Amino acid sequence: MNQFRHGWARLTMLSVIVLFALAGQFLQAQTVDPPKPPDAQKPEISENPADVQQLKDRVKQLEQTVDELKKLIGTVETVQQQQQQQQQQQQQQQQQVLASDKSGGGLRTVNAVLRTGPPNPSSPRGAITSSTINREDEKGERSMDIYGFVMLDTGYSFKTNHPDWYDTIRPTKLPGFEGEFAPEGKWYMGVRQSRFGVKTSTPTKWGELKTIFEFELFGTGVDAGQTTFRLRHAYGELGQFGAGQYWTVFGDTDAFPNTFEYWGPNGLVWFRNVQIRWMPLKGRNELTLALERPGASGDQGVYAGRIELAGIRPHLQLPDFTGNVRFNRDWGHIQASWLLGSIKWEDTNTKDDVDFSGSDLRAGLSLTSVLNFNKDNIGRFQATYGQGTQNYMNDAPLDVGAKFNPDFILTPTPVRPAGDATGARTLGLLRPEGSTGPIIAPLVGRAIPMFAMSAFLDHTWSKKFTTAVGYSMLNMENTNAQAPGAFHRGQYFVANLLWYPVENFVMGGEYQWGRRNNFHDDFSSDDHRIQFSFKYSFNKGFKW
Repeated sequence: MNQFRHGWARLTMLSVIVLFALAGQFLQAQTVDPPKPPDAQKPEISENPADVQQLKDRVKQLEQTVDELKKLIGTVETVQQQQQQQQQQQQQQQQQVLASDKSGGGLRTVNAVLRTGPPNPSSPRGAITSSTINREDEKGERSMDIYGFVMLDTGYSFKTNHPDWYDTIRPTKLPGFEGEFAPEGKWYMGVRQSRFGVKTSTPTKWGELKTIFEFELFGTGVDAGQTTFRLRHAYGELGQFGAGQYWTVFGDTDAFPNTFEYWGPNGLVWFRNVQIRWMPLKGRNELTLALERPGASGDQGVYAGRIELAGIRPHLQLPDFTGNVRFNRDWGHIQASWLLGSIKWEDTNTKDDVDFSGSDLRAGLSLTSVLNFNKDNIGRFQATYGQGTQNYMNDAPLDVGAKFNPDFILTPTPVRPAGDATGARTLGLLRPEGSTGPIIAPLVGRAIPMFAMSAFLDHTWSKKFTTAVGYSMLNMENTNAQAPGAFHRGQYFVANLLWYPVENFVMGGEYQWGRRNNFHDDFSSDDHRIQFSFKYSFNKGFKW
C-alpha cells in the first residue's frame, strides 16, 4: 500500500509539471506579432544554433517525463491487479469455508450452543466447528473465536429429587423409596449453565490445526450441587487426527433437542471423554475411529457392605474402542455408532480363600437420525442397545451388577457364620459338603444390558418463536442379585416455547417431567416442574 501511495503522489506531481510545460508552449504559440499581409505571414525559422539546441533539450525533457509517467502508470496497474487477485482468492476461500461447514466433520458448529434465533437444521447442540480448508503450506488466514453465554434458570419443582441436582430432571436422582428427599415442592434459581470457550484455527502444511477449550459452572462429581468451574472440552485436531477431551465418538450431538433443561434426555448417548481419534473420511460421508478412556461402576446388590467384597477394585487395562459412520444429505443425516471394551475387576483381599475377581464384555450399538421434514420441522431420533455401556449414557446408574453364581451349591457346609466377632456382615462363604476344595462364591459380576431411546421434534413458528417437544426412556435388564430398590427404568418428557426478541438473547418457559421405576419392589416416583430461563450469548471472532 505504501508503494501504491508514493506512486500516486509522484504521478500527481509530474502530471502538474507536464501541464505547466504544455501550457507554456501553448501561450508562446499564442503570442504573435500583429497581423501581416498574406505574403508576410509565413513563420520565421530561427537559424540561431543556440535556439535550436534549447528546443531539442526541452523536447528531450518532455520525453523523459512521459517515460516516467508510463512507468508509474504500469506500477499502479500492477498493484491494482494484485489487489483484485487477492480479493478473488479470499472469495474462493470463503466459499470453501461455507462448503466445509455445510458438510460437517471434525469439530462442528457453535450456533446451537450460542443459539440466538430459530434452530439451524445443521447445528448440533454444544459442538464446535472450525472451517476445514486444506492448504498445502502455512500461508493463510488464522482465526480465534471467543464465545459463550450467561444463563439464568429458575422454576418450581412440584415434587422432589436429590438436592445436589435441584435444577435438573434426572430419573436416576429421583427418590428410590418413600420420603427419601422430603419435603416436596421447592423454588430454585441458578446460573450453573453459564459457559465460556475459545476455539482457534490455524492453517499448516499438514492440514488445518483446530483447538477448543471450554468450561462451564455446573459442578458434578465431588462438586455436585455447586456453582463452580467444570471443564467441558480441551481438544485439538490436526488434519485427520484429534486428541484431548471431547464428545465421545459413540454419540451424536445433533440428537440433542433445543431445550432449556440442562441434563437433557436420559436415553441419549451424551458423554465427553478423553480420547485419540482418527477421521479418515470427512464431508458428505464420514468415518471416525477412536480409543477412549475406559470407566465403569458396579452394584454389589443384596451383598453390598459385606467385608469379603470390600477389596474389589476396578482394573481397566485397555481403552474402549469406539467408531461411527455418518451419511450427510440435504434431508438430514443417518449415523451408526459402536462401542467395544472390557470391564475387569480384581479382588485385592488376600485374607480369605475365595477370589471375586472377574471381567465381562462391554459392547453397544447406537443408531441416530436427524430428519429435516421441512424448513420448520426437524426430527431428532436415537436408539441404543448394549451391555456395560451405562457410563456413556446421559443418565444411567451402574455398568456391572451382582448375579447369583449358578455353581453355588445350596446345601454346603458354612465355612463361618454370616457374622464375625466384631459384628461386621460377612457372606457366609461356603464349601461343598465333604469337600476340601476351593470355597464357592455365592455371586459373580455381569455387565448389565440396557436399551435407550429418544425422539424429539424442533418446530419453528416464526423468526421469533420456536418449540421443542419429545420423550426419552432408558430401561435396565437388572441382574438377579441386585437389590429390589435398584433403578430399573427412567422416563423423561419436555415441551417448551422459546422467544428470541433480539439478537443474542432468548427466553422462554418449559414443562419438564421425569419418572423412576425400581427393579423389584413396585416403587416408583416422579417429578414435574415449570422452568423459565434467560440466556445472553456472545461470540467475537478475530482473524489475521
